[in-house]
Amino acid sequence: MAAVVLTAALPVSAQVIPQPQTIIPASPQLAAKSWILMDANSGHVLAEHNADQRLPPASLTKLMTAFLVERELNRGTIDFDDMVSVSEKAWRTGGSKMFIEVGTQVSVRDLLHGIVIVSGNDASVAMAEHLAGGQGPFADLMNQHAARLGMDNTNFENPTGLPGENHYSSARDMALLAQHIINDYPEHYEIYSERTFSYGGIDQPNRNRLLWRDPSVDGLKTGWTSEAGYGLVASAERDGMRLVSVVMGTNSEEARAQETQKLLSYGFRFYETMNLYERGAVLATPRIWGGEQNEVRIGVDEEVYMTLPRNRNDELRARLNMNNDLNAPISMGDDVGTLEVVMGDKVVGERDLVALESVEEGGLFKRLIDQVRRFFSGLLSNFLD
Repeated sequence: MAAVVLTAALPVSAQVIPQPQTIIPASPQLAAKSWILMDANSGHVLAEHNADQRLPPASLTKLMTAFLVERELNRGTIDFDDMVSVSEKAWRTGGSKMFIEVGTQVSVRDLLHGIVIVSGNDASVAMAEHLAGGQGPFADLMNQHAARLGMDNTNFENPTGLPGENHYSSARDMALLAQHIINDYPEHYEIYSERTFSYGGIDQPNRNRLLWRDPSVDGLKTGWTSEAGYGLVASAERDGMRLVSVVMGTNSEEARAQETQKLLSYGFRFYETMNLYERGAVLATPRIWGGEQNEVRIGVDEEVYMTLPRNRNDELRARLNMNNDLNAPISMGDDVGTLEVVMGDKVVGERDLVALESVEEGGLFKRLIDQVRRFFSGLLSNFLD
């Protein structure tokens, strides 16, 4: 199959006047069992240590519980104003509580806030019973979605994070989950930044201390058990760059906040994220043979982000690896090649190139004309070679 490689400049908006290169030091070493720092848009990992180690996640588990609630809200199967009956099992669940009362009804809105802000185990069990009929079936849903999201080192046994023999996750998996919460359901993300929640006359603070200390931090969730230690999944945004950090297995509330701050400061200081192409950006219009039209627009069907060391973006080039022998019919979304983002001689990112429109097969006369043109185009190409 014939192919053509084109090198193109990046969009003007992605180019700046070259500046002295930033020297990147080694990532900080933390007082934690495992950690990871990821860009929420590009998915690029900036720092990690034991990021795939399976550890008890404690209440970080509730990120998946909240994710499934948000998913059902977006699907329309539940509504914020739906009322949920509180069972005795939910009411009796130990650990951190929202303090819902057995036999009462609580709105989905309040329960989601109770899960996210005050880490209510009672609220988590009530929502699990409402959505799936019980903790066991809900845990099965959690694991199915964990597999779908690529959380390869995760298994949930309950919606709360209370200790279980086979209940575990990893820093990388928690970062992936946080990335999906932020990007898939942005309309619900504001909940994670709320500092307090009041229910039944009881005011409780969010346990994420960084919400008070760093104005760029706006989520996500803390966790603690004696087995797991203190963990924190956090996210912060500065100048359009959003980072997700996960620390697991620190020895105090203060330690998890301080170690998280080290990671975030490192990422924002030494890296930057660029939005190279918007979804639907047309990158080329190659010839298509035998179609109702002679060209087809190709590009990317998702936004293309790239995370790089600061002041290196002037070195970036886009390389399009395309099939130059395209034939109609072609459908919108069909793969037609790859976009490679190159820095120097190294490929630092790759995305699929797709057809951005459908091209139907032309009539008989058009196809015959194109066959003749293709024949002579091939002869000319061979002659020039």
